Amino acid sequence: MNSKKIKILFILPSLAAGGAERIMSFVAKSLNKEQFDTKLIVTGYKSKSVYNTGDLEVIYLNKSRVLKSGFSLFRLFLREKPHIVISSIVHLNTFSAFFSLVFPRTKFIAREANVLSVLNQHNPSKSFLFSKRMVVIAYKLVDKIICQSKDMQQDVVANYGVPLHKTVLINNPITNSFQLKREIHDTTKAIRFITITRLSKHKGHKRIIDALSTLNFPFHYTIIGKGSEKESIFNYLKEKNLSDQVEYVEYTNEVDTYLSRSDLYLQGSYVEGFPNILIESCVVGTPVLAFNAPGGLDEIIEQGINGYIANSNEEFINYLNIINSSRDFEVDKVSNIVKERFGKEKIITEYENLFLNLVNSN
Repeated sequence: MNSKKIKILFILPSLAAGGAERIMSFVAKSLNKEQFDTKLIVTGYKSKSVYNTGDLEVIYLNKSRVLKSGFSLFRLFLREKPHIVISSIVHLNTFSAFFSLVFPRTKFIAREANVLSVLNQHNPSKSFLFSKRMVVIAYKLVDKIICQSKDMQQDVVANYGVPLHKTVLINNPITNSFQLKREIHDTTKAIRFITITRLSKHKGHKRIIDALSTLNFPFHYTIIGKGSEKESIFNYLKEKNLSDQVEYVEYTNEVDTYLSRSDLYLQGSYVEGFPNILIESCVVGTPVLAFNAPGGLDEIIEQGINGYIANSNEEFINYLNIINSSRDFEVDKVSNIVKERFGKEKIITEYENLFLNLVNSN
């Protein structure tokens, strides 16, 4: 490689609220500017953007769907002549992979965002263009696949025919400088639970509600997020006579405030990519109780130190009762575990090394 900067184009469908959007834009703006020339390409609209990208150059293609951005992306690749193109979210990964046939000198990276085989059991793709068959073909074309968790890495190898050497495991970084909350163990007050995630079936809100409906102690539950399952979830809360104990917030820029004033984060997901919100909850000192599911939980949670992983509804309920009685998590320990594993410097260095090794392999 010569001394000029490595030109990288990061591509996303949008900058709307979401884990992939936040992580990709964060990585793009955090790379060493003396080594890397980065731009972020968004196939969607600026009006839907919610993330601060700092001095990172962002190009909006203003297309309503990824499939409509093909010609614009082609012209962009011709003009920019990037060394590396990196995309995230499976339908964009599948689409962009085929550009590698036209731009053989460019390295194409797909950052997978989910354990696909499990996700497809809950939210199966209805489009042939983004079916398993097309994903398998696309992932043969890319140069590397970034997996956020060991579960994800094992899934693409076992179920999508990806050679292990083509994958690289890079966990998500801590993207916010949240402050550690004060140590509070006041068992005389109602315990405060919180869940912050998209309101969709695979996020498992209803099994959390089932567990909460069995409790014999007072609690307050905050749900933050929006999605297609909102009406169904709140009808279910009403059915279980829990409506009065629930606060709903559609969207907030004060995630840390809500996490800090909560005693326990609840996760009901049946599958995750690598749940950033669990890391953020731990950063402020709020421990996690999660149903066991593919997606890196065992890489984030140390049983009894910063939370618990429950293998059944009964176990989830049992942990709720134990935690309500004791509330003996130490906020420093809850926070330090994730800071050591997922600190910005550590994870950004892993991305930089990947990019340097790819370009130097030419």
